[in-house]
This record gives sequence, C-alpha cells and structure tokens, in this order.
Amino acid sequence: MSSHSSTKKRLQALPPEFSSAEFRTALGMFATGVTIVTALAPAGRLVGLTANSFNSVSLSPPLVLWSLSQAATTMDAFRAGSHYAINILAADQQALAQQFASRAENRFANVGFSLGACGAPLLHGAAATFECFNRSRYEEGDHVIFVGEVENCSHTTGTSPLLYHGGKFYTEHPL
Repeated sequence: MSSHSSTKKRLQALPPEFSSAEFRTALGMFATGVTIVTALAPAGRLVGLTANSFNSVSLSPPLVLWSLSQAATTMDAFRAGSHYAINILAADQQALAQQFASRAENRFANVGFSLGACGAPLLHGAAATFECFNRSRYEEGDHVIFVGEVENCSHTTGTSPLLYHGGKFYTEHPL
C-alpha cells in the first residue's frame, strides 16, 4: 500500500529535505518586480531598502504586503512608524536598487525624492508609488510580513519595470 493512499491529516509540515541554498535558488526562479520601501523614521531619519517581496492583497480596502528580515537594521523603524512608501522601480533604476540593497550608511545619497503626503520619501523616476498606512504586521519564520493600507498611489504610464530573476536584473521585453 502506498503512503499516498493511506494519508492521514497532519497538523504540521514535514521537515525540509533541501538546503536553504536550494530553497533560495528555487525561489529565484520566480521573476518579480523590484521595489524600494522607504519611510521617515520616528526620529526624522530617512530609511529605505530594496525588496522584491511585494504583492497586492485586496482592492477594497486597497491593501499591499511586503516582508522584511527580522535581522534587518531598519526593522525597528518600520515596526514603529505609522507610514511607509513602496516605490516600484523602473527599468533604468538598477543602480538605485543596488544602492538601497547595500550596507551604505546613507542610502539616500544623491537620490532624487520628494516627501509624500504621509511623510515617506517618493523616489523620482519610479514606475509607481504606494503611500501606505502601516496597518498590520505578522511574524513568520525569519521575516515580518507588513500589510499596508494604501492611502495614495500613482504611476507613470508607459514605464517599463525593473525585473529580478535568478539573481540578475532584467528589463521588460514583451512577447
């Protein structure tokens, strides 16, 4: 008798039979857009980081989500802040993505931005921006999932997005 024909309902997942590196490589096969999440920290300091863990959640109310490593140096600022902005990068903003993914002390050096209605930096040239109220947070594994309620959004028609796949940046090429 096969194990499939007599499956019992399990109450938890089986331990993985793959390494973290194998898991990361498999996840890299999912092509994503690239965002920079920005905020004005409670003390008035600008914070921002590159993230490709962005997704829509709901149209009504308008909700989006993204996730951040528990170990991130910006975690306290994003947990404590009431608002943040998600900037979807355009195809010509690869250098910006790399700058905000670095460990640089001032990631905003030589970056064009304006402060949105909620106080979070909106990056010039972004394909789209979402200004979010920090609605809820969920700790899962080694990350925190942030759900933002979108208060304002904008986009630039005709802008090609910056894409990320298999550890490399790409630009859009319609089929």
